[in-house]
Amino acid sequence: MPRSFISKNKSAVKFRFFNKPIGSPKVLDRGGCDAALECCCSSADKFVLKERMSFKSGVALCLPPHSKTQAQSRDHGPDQSEPPHPPSPGYGAAGVGSYAIRNAGAVAKVQGPKVFSKRKGTFYAVLLLMAAGCLAGCGRQSASSPKPAANYPLPDPPVVANCQPGIRGGKFIISEIGDPKTFNPITQNEQSSYEIIRFMFWGLLNFDQQNQTVEPGLADFWTNSPDGKTWTLRLRKNLRWSDGAPLTADDVVFTWNDVIFNPAINNVTRDMFIINGKPFKVSKVDDLTVQVETPEVYAPFLSEFGTTKILPKHILEKSVADGAFESAYSVNWKPADIVGSGPYCLKEYKAAQYTILERNPYFLEVDTNGTRLPYFDDLIFPVVPDFDAMSLRFLSGEGDVDEWIYPYAYDTFKSGADQGKFNFLDPGVGLEMRFLCFNQNTNMDQNGKPYVDPVKLQWFRNAKFRQAVSCGINRQAILQSVYSGRGLPEFGPETPGDKQWYDPNTRTYPYDPQMALELLKEIGIERRNGDTFLTDAGGHRIEFVLNTNTGNSSKEKTGVLIAADLQKLGMKVIFQPIEFNTLMSRLDDTFNYDCALITMGPQQVADPCDNMNILQSSGYTHEWFPREKTPSTPWEARIDYLMDAQSETLDMAERVKDYDEVQKILAEQQPMIFLVIPDLYAAIRSDVGNVRPAALGGNIATWNAEELYYKK
Repeated sequence: MPRSFISKNKSAVKFRFFNKPIGSPKVLDRGGCDAALECCCSSADKFVLKERMSFKSGVALCLPPHSKTQAQSRDHGPDQSEPPHPPSPGYGAAGVGSYAIRNAGAVAKVQGPKVFSKRKGTFYAVLLLMAAGCLAGCGRQSASSPKPAANYPLPDPPVVANCQPGIRGGKFIISEIGDPKTFNPITQNEQSSYEIIRFMFWGLLNFDQQNQTVEPGLADFWTNSPDGKTWTLRLRKNLRWSDGAPLTADDVVFTWNDVIFNPAINNVTRDMFIINGKPFKVSKVDDLTVQVETPEVYAPFLSEFGTTKILPKHILEKSVADGAFESAYSVNWKPADIVGSGPYCLKEYKAAQYTILERNPYFLEVDTNGTRLPYFDDLIFPVVPDFDAMSLRFLSGEGDVDEWIYPYAYDTFKSGADQGKFNFLDPGVGLEMRFLCFNQNTNMDQNGKPYVDPVKLQWFRNAKFRQAVSCGINRQAILQSVYSGRGLPEFGPETPGDKQWYDPNTRTYPYDPQMALELLKEIGIERRNGDTFLTDAGGHRIEFVLNTNTGNSSKEKTGVLIAADLQKLGMKVIFQPIEFNTLMSRLDDTFNYDCALITMGPQQVADPCDNMNILQSSGYTHEWFPREKTPSTPWEARIDYLMDAQSETLDMAERVKDYDEVQKILAEQQPMIFLVIPDLYAAIRSDVGNVRPAALGGNIATWNAEELYYKK
């Protein structure tokens, strides 16, 4: 999957963050619930559920206004290590597929996780229950009675999960920073949407983020031709969409030919699957078989093409025909009309309040006992204002997982884990990109006005200006002040967390204000006439606006530190955090910005092809100059060539050589001024089974949410 914006503070795909206000109806006794969860209740139904549970029983009480009760505390049950299980049957040519992807270098090796186990104890949960029109109960036990899984036929063969058999039931709360922007897996390009979408759709293949291996998904069998350019994938029999309609090869062909490769539909997915200007050729062999011809050998085919989410033709073909696909599956669509194939489907969405997903009764996976997954009935995503609030909510027992713990909170969470309150997960250093980029767009808007002030554009497009800015940033101070020293300076698109693609020889830019001033002087920028500020040869003061998104305290602190560092050089930096959607619109649509502080991260796998949408000049998120018709510089043209070349060979040494050169060019030209990479941490209730921590993708604890369950 392509990298996408991270609006969360942790991040490297382009994941996007929001900071929306939360409604907060009055409740006399919150019982530990704060405004972010109270918002689930309407003003007419001010009820708070106090649900107290031991491992054997639970009692729920809805309190009308004016009632009082003591707030409940929370202690968690024992953690249990899960014994290994045999792999899923039905691999067919899995040996061939696995061999191909390993030799393509499509799987990155990352630092193994550390898990701090907890002691045994009694569990008390503070949860919510909605009256008419409100959230269904969020507790361990379900308020509704879903139909038995036996009422819905399984595919032939089903996917058999390699996990400890669990227990069905309960609701799981995952707090989120901001609303999803869309429920469309092809057009989404921000974390807040991805966090929901990842549970709603599946691809032909699946990816085990802990083991870093490609597994069967909607397809149970695949082969590759001797020349490496033709792939054949076979779907399981009797696959169903969440509305019960058949899922066939027609849906696969529709997804690729009618949507992803449709030039009238803007999407970040397309960039990864065009080689030398030619898209992959996707065709139907029969109702259950698809053939894919690639223009050249495509090294990460299984991990990238195979895991791309498939869309339902019977639901979306009209939107495509009407030219309305980009608004399809929007947040304004009725939940029942948003059909998918993942473990969960949309149940309810309330803007700035919450999203609820419910079990997909037709999901294709079972455990080794034949129990249909997922185990949880519902996943509930209340909107919270920021990461600190998310952590406080988890620590007070109002959330079931926190996957975005900042290093400065390490001691607090480690202490709580040592006291047996929850499991604290430490999977290692992150794989995100955290960087500044200057707007180098040379184009004009429809009124003939340049997107960037020509004076500023001359600075921004000069490599020595960008190098000087890089030298003028004190990365170590950012690490210490913002992340308590837990992390590393970052100087390229890959981090030491990615053992396969990280180049330790990438040029670095240690903090050196004097070197920064010397570089600037070489291009006519210096302090003149005893001034304390910098001007260019034309007498223009070096001044620009630095944007990032609100609601992300680490980004805001980082922005303040960067502005202070550059102001010491003599630059006037106006630091201006703005709402996340506004920032994304400026970056991707209006191109109305000077400089932006951005976080991006890998959504699922780690491969150079994940960066196609960023590094290639035609890429949708080539942020310093998006969607160039032709490369605007020779070095961008060279990156285009190298990114294509590394994807067109199965020779791992050649791929590494090509991508190392890409990293060398980026280090020299500094179109992305990389900053720091903090360590990753997460925490989850200790009575949740089948937790398998993984650093890749950002979803440390919930990447395999369909396998998670409450131990009883």
